[in-house]
Amino acid sequence: MTSSRFVPWSLLAVLLLSTTVQAQAYDGARREEVDAGVHTPVLTKPPELVRSVEAVYPPEAAAAGKTASVEIVITIDAQGAVSDAQVTRPVGDGFDEAALEAVRQFQFSPAEVDGVPAPIQVQYVYNFVLQPPKVEESAPPPPPPEATLTGQLLARGSRTRVEGATVRCGDDPEAPEAMSDAEGRFTLKVTPGECDVRVVASEYHLFTTKETLAPSETTEVIFYLMPKAPGFETVVRGAREKKEVVRRTLERQELQKVPGSFGDPIRVIQNLPGVARTPFGLGQLLVRGAAPDQTLTFFDGVEVPILFHLGGGPSVLNSEFIDRIDFYPGGFGARYGRAVGGAVDVATRKGSTDTLHGSVKVDLLDSGFFLESPITEGISISGAARRSYVDALLPLVLPKDPQGGSLLVLPRYWDYQVRMDFGAKRGSEPDVGGRHSGYVMAFGSDDLLTVVATGGGRNRDITVDTRTLFHRLKGDWTYRKGNFTSVLTPFAGYDLGRFAFGEIFLDANVWSLGLREDLALEVTPWLTARAGADVLFEHLVGEGQIPVIGGIQFPPFPGAEPRSEPQPIKRTANSFDGALYAELDVKAGPVTLTPGLRASAARVYGQSRSAFDPRLWVRFQPTEKTALKGSVGLYSQPPEAFNLDPAPLGNPNLLHERAFQTSLGVEQQLTDIISVDVTGYFNRRYDLVVSPGNTVQNEDGSLTRYPYSNQGLGRAYGLEVLLRHAVTRDFFGWLAYTLNRSEQRRAGGDEYRLTTFDQTHILTAVASYRLPWWGLELGARMRYVTGRPTTPLQHLFDRYDVDRNRYYGSYGETDSARFKPFQQLDLRLDKNWVFQRWTLNAYIDVQNVYNASNVEATFYDYRYREQFEVPGIPILPVIGVKGSF
Repeated sequence: MTSSRFVPWSLLAVLLLSTTVQAQAYDGARREEVDAGVHTPVLTKPPELVRSVEAVYPPEAAAAGKTASVEIVITIDAQGAVSDAQVTRPVGDGFDEAALEAVRQFQFSPAEVDGVPAPIQVQYVYNFVLQPPKVEESAPPPPPPEATLTGQLLARGSRTRVEGATVRCGDDPEAPEAMSDAEGRFTLKVTPGECDVRVVASEYHLFTTKETLAPSETTEVIFYLMPKAPGFETVVRGAREKKEVVRRTLERQELQKVPGSFGDPIRVIQNLPGVARTPFGLGQLLVRGAAPDQTLTFFDGVEVPILFHLGGGPSVLNSEFIDRIDFYPGGFGARYGRAVGGAVDVATRKGSTDTLHGSVKVDLLDSGFFLESPITEGISISGAARRSYVDALLPLVLPKDPQGGSLLVLPRYWDYQVRMDFGAKRGSEPDVGGRHSGYVMAFGSDDLLTVVATGGGRNRDITVDTRTLFHRLKGDWTYRKGNFTSVLTPFAGYDLGRFAFGEIFLDANVWSLGLREDLALEVTPWLTARAGADVLFEHLVGEGQIPVIGGIQFPPFPGAEPRSEPQPIKRTANSFDGALYAELDVKAGPVTLTPGLRASAARVYGQSRSAFDPRLWVRFQPTEKTALKGSVGLYSQPPEAFNLDPAPLGNPNLLHERAFQTSLGVEQQLTDIISVDVTGYFNRRYDLVVSPGNTVQNEDGSLTRYPYSNQGLGRAYGLEVLLRHAVTRDFFGWLAYTLNRSEQRRAGGDEYRLTTFDQTHILTAVASYRLPWWGLELGARMRYVTGRPTTPLQHLFDRYDVDRNRYYGSYGETDSARFKPFQQLDLRLDKNWVFQRWTLNAYIDVQNVYNASNVEATFYDYRYREQFEVPGIPILPVIGVKGSF
């Protein structure tokens, strides 16, 4: 039984006005006004019921089958609440009381008199009506039996989980379907019988199969989806805002497919604008005319001493660990310091969170592996190792000395990386207290090169040993809450450098501790603040044995080569460099200003040094596809610790090397995938450490000649152009051109002259294309580089030193000549096989396809009368295979 809740409004409305005013009924019709000297109020808006309450039907009346209609006068105040309610015609049987109890809880919208909220009375009739009893419906028939298809979607070859795929039976649009989750899992309930399974996923071919599904049973499957011919397209998880004027970022697909790099990611940097070419393709970075030691390399913000094994070999970090490389040829942010050239920051990637993945790579030089796997929820681990075996193979192919002697060249290297990640998965929602994540990583490398020449026609035995070893252990703790981010990075390291030639050897051991703290806060949409600290402590121990400096030579017999008395040395030095930095991004419409300051204080070998480096970047973006940019700033690099040793080994008065860097450029997006970047720059370097240093007269009249001084001046200026085709499914590439002039001189000396790092024109074209058949990828790299400066031999007469029993050459003006221009074409062909659980990649990477004869160095006959050219690497095919799962 139910009761009716309300009936239409009555036509009677009584205004509760002043007792001196006659109440008027208002029905919306026009009334004739009578001028009696008193204004007659008018109801301009009637009240409306906005909340009603159902009355309780009196039980005895309901049992007796009685109904009733209760007439009530309701008084509504100016706020729309019921202030009073009176029954005008009682009906009894409990209906009156039930109706009043319900009506007093009604809520109305306020009535308006003359446009102003006012109290009002209305007549309301509450009807109590008995509803007919419900007829019980018969129980519905049981649903037909269902079958359940559940399982997981994996990418064929890599077993990566396929998220967001649609699974259905048949192609009927009305058929039930299921969507795969982040783990690639799905559950689909369908009618039993034969199911024509169809799986549709972006970037994957349509997957079809047949499954027979039994009623009320669950069938569990694993479907392997074939990727659409593996190409170069990459997924951008979040584009970082571009702050520096020039920051060139390469993704993983570009890093492993560039011809001539042998799949080594870091070598790709040498193909970008602003980077000069090194002789024999060695691993030095010559950036905008700066010396190799003036450009620093970081792995996740931690400095490492070398980039490549044995100078020009593979990089010291496994390519599978590399997520991104940021290259700054100049004008980098205040977060980086201790360099007056450029900076390279290699970002490593987080280990897999879905299942075990890995790869094994084998070629004629070395073999290595990479593994990554989740351990438990929120924790994953990854690791890699590599070891060369050239030291075992090279002696088998070295020519034999016909006079019975032997020559052994034994290069050997290895490296390792281990990383453990913890914290919430990417994209998970942060909790109330913020989101914590981080990782711990250990990595290192060891390079040893031994050359042994004995017997035969040689007048003496020769042994040369060089070794470079480093280890790093670093942590990373990231905290995010709202617009605030904190990244704390502690690290520790050990470096060993050794050089030995016969009885002469030098060892340098460095133990380091460091800490970085990077903070970022988006204060408003137009203001972002960044700040941090960068602290590095090093304990250095150097020891060795060298010839006596300025000592006496002892010829064993007349005419033979003189011998020098060996001098043992050992030095210990401590070095501390701490810096604070701050930056602001201020956006005003299309203009972004980024002022920054880096303040550093160093204590090196007992000497205190400090530097303040203000920097400013400006970016003006008038349209979505066009941006103008500029930068200006100071940069500092502390002197090497052992260079501050007292004379004759060093100079304790050395200061920071400094650089004033400026640049101005424009970026233009030509199409959605093609862009051009043009940047001009001028860098002035001063207080550079040069050798030899000054000769100073002491108070006692003696002279001290320092081996080093801050008398070096340098400047570099030029233009960089990068025309780039973004990574798409089938193609990527770029055209890089650098116009560079690099000059130097000593303070108070001659005019500027070319440096040995100057290369006026550098043109590089890189392209890689996925062929439409057989899973082949073809890439090419073409380079043209102006020859490096060299000092010409100017043999006017023989110069013979009787004491040393040797000839010396006479030369022309320093760096007044050049080597021949360098040109070379490299090709790379990749073939991919995709199996159900793993993939196989075979490649051939051919350097110098048409065998161009490029001059890398020169040497002379023993009298320095004739100059001979040393050619570079001839045509060199390298074959390799790589399996991934």
